[in-house]
Amino acid sequence: MLWAPHRLAVPIVALVTAAQMFTAPATAASAENAATAATHEIVTWGASADRMGEAASNRSHRLIVRTSAGGTDPRIRLSNAFGDRPLTFGQVYAGVQKEGAALVRGSNRRMTFGGERSVTVPAGETVLSDPLPGRLRAATSLVVSLYVAEAGGPATGHGMAMQTSYTTEGDHTAEENPDNWTGTAGSWFYLDAVTVRTRSDIGALVALGDSITDGWQSTPDKNRRWPDYLTRRLQADPDTHIKGVANEGISGNKVLADGAGQSALNRLHRDVLSHPGVRTVLLFEGVNDIKAHTGVTAEDLIAGYRRIIDRAHAAGVCVVGATVGPFKGWYEWDAPAEAVRQEVNAFIRTTGEFDAVADFDRVLRSPYDHERILPFFDNGDHLHPNDTGMQAMADAVRIADLSCDRQAVRTR
Repeated sequence: MLWAPHRLAVPIVALVTAAQMFTAPATAASAENAATAATHEIVTWGASADRMGEAASNRSHRLIVRTSAGGTDPRIRLSNAFGDRPLTFGQVYAGVQKEGAALVRGSNRRMTFGGERSVTVPAGETVLSDPLPGRLRAATSLVVSLYVAEAGGPATGHGMAMQTSYTTEGDHTAEENPDNWTGTAGSWFYLDAVTVRTRSDIGALVALGDSITDGWQSTPDKNRRWPDYLTRRLQADPDTHIKGVANEGISGNKVLADGAGQSALNRLHRDVLSHPGVRTVLLFEGVNDIKAHTGVTAEDLIAGYRRIIDRAHAAGVCVVGATVGPFKGWYEWDAPAEAVRQEVNAFIRTTGEFDAVADFDRVLRSPYDHERILPFFDNGDHLHPNDTGMQAMADAVRIADLSCDRQAVRTR
């Protein structure tokens, strides 16, 4: 059955449909067999936290997220990282999306925190839920419904979700029908990670980047960001043990300076190293540092890359460096910025300081002008790829390069 719900009057058809995405906890026999196999926790979905304006009390959020790796005992992480006062969630439920704000019947289940249905998150902190017994399948449209009972000051969330979520006044988190969920939102609030328990040889990748990684100009609600396409490749590949993917892109983000979110350097721990089971970070940032005309040199950016590499390696995490893509035609492009980009890309390609390279520049650039994105991949602003360009980027990643000898998977 779906999530092993404690309801007997659920139509068989609904259960069969739901069972395609969730399964019940193991039987006694299978549980005994599972206990003999080593398992650990890995991140199956993630989104970078940022400051989101004023928080509101007595409000519910129905958040739609897409899992990558499947596993058992899912947990969620709620964030008050940018809050200046405690934040109280009255109830939290998790289920499976049917369509829009409607859930698959029988899938919605209450989550607890230390055995309690409500939880208060201190300012600047995060909290993990208790494990929810059962199996969460890969590629599930998971619905996390949060009731914010008491809040104020800055809210925490992820601004550009490229995914429609839903809102309502009051607590309607337990409802599976969409009737009261009349508001929509293009952002995720408070939820910044989902984890599952799986075999100890299975690991996760974090895509650390800016608006291109965040998915800007990909088709909303279709999961066509380049990390989504890469997720599908990983799930289909029987030879790789990298199955989890967390997209930690923030539109406008920089390696060196805060602004559109904290810099990659300042958010590295929270958005990458704090997640369980991470084996590899794929770093695709730098164009915002370069095109901002703030005097950032290639040496400055390379020094930032080296700090990220050193910190990741110290944690036993591989680092794949992605070359900075072409952006001639974007209003901030000029020849000096292009010179910095070329020097930075030469460092990424040739020095061997990264464990591997994903050459997104080579994939995206026009063969007739290497400073421009290929028109077939250009969404029209000469910087951000369209869906086809996103898929080409994901296809250019060599899956074998996502593993390296230094890997030391962190477990819970």
